[in-house]
Amino acid sequence: MSEPVRYPRIMLKISGEALAGGKGFGLDTDTLDYIAREIVAVHDVGTQVAIVVGGGNFIRGEVFSAAGGLDRTVADHMGMLGTVTNALALQAAIERHGVQTRVQSAIGIQEVCEPVIRRRAVRHMEKGRVVVLAGGTGNPYFTTDTAAVLRALEIDADLLVKATKVDGVYDKDPKKHKDATKFDVIGYSEVLSKRLAVMDMTAFTMCQENDLPIIVLDLLAEGSILKAAKGEKIGTRVQGE
Repeated sequence: MSEPVRYPRIMLKISGEALAGGKGFGLDTDTLDYIAREIVAVHDVGTQVAIVVGGGNFIRGEVFSAAGGLDRTVADHMGMLGTVTNALALQAAIERHGVQTRVQSAIGIQEVCEPVIRRRAVRHMEKGRVVVLAGGTGNPYFTTDTAAVLRALEIDADLLVKATKVDGVYDKDPKKHKDATKFDVIGYSEVLSKRLAVMDMTAFTMCQENDLPIIVLDLLAEGSILKAAKGEKIGTRVQGE
């Protein structure tokens, strides 16, 4: 019997860099397997899981455009294709653990994945499948943070989990300041007033306007995503006042 969960449907945002493990570029098979096991553990307690994955382990459009003088739109499209590569790798890793997974892309690549169709994505989750949403929003100049929020709202997710390299939101960079203080719970307006870097402003504003709670947590802390799905204390919860 499935364990009780607080959030029946979650959107998980994973950066592309996370899939590279310690290599910093490309894909690391051990890291992929670890992330897959964490996702399967959440799925197995009855939570419906959708995932948006970034592409920064291959290319970040904004950075590549600025450094190489490449047209920003072209660079962003290259980044979107990187997210499709990551999504397919994540699909394979999850399915090795016995959970059916579907990849949907905002950029049409029908030979390897479905197009993003809201009703189909919801139906997949209702049937017990994990859905990985790739291709960002399908438009340049938008981050995968924004894509994660957009897709979360479209599928009526109960929670957005942003899995990062840190264990929550701090008042200052904990890597630079030993006296940095972590917030257990913080309101949207306080994040804005303190100018805390939770996610890009477009994505964060969408969360605030639609009252979508966010939990920021450490992806590499085993069981952290499962704890978030169960409503246990983990990371930092960002919510309405």
